[in-house]
Amino acid sequence: MKAIALLEVQAMVAAIAGLDAMVKAADVKLIHVEKRLGGRLVTVVVEGEVSAVRAALEAGACEAAKVGNVKGTEVIARPHPDVMRFLTTG
Repeated sequence: MKAIALLEVQAMVAAIAGLDAMVKAADVKLIHVEKRLGGRLVTVVVEGEVSAVRAALEAGACEAAKVGNVKGTEVIARPHPDVMRFLTTG
């Protein structure tokens, strides 16, 4: 079953550290990066199997918290096609 995981952090360095941990921890693929406030608020989105995105998100949030503030995390199993379209636009 496909799923997505979202990790929102304060600061680009925390986002990169979190993303690195996510892709090393499980079989997930980066599908979207959203930068706001000049890169001070960054959301990374990965996709994969439910168990993989859960493991990746846990590892990513833990690593990101070491160098910045984690603002939010979420796993969405079987995301609706409209959600996926939102993540892959422009």
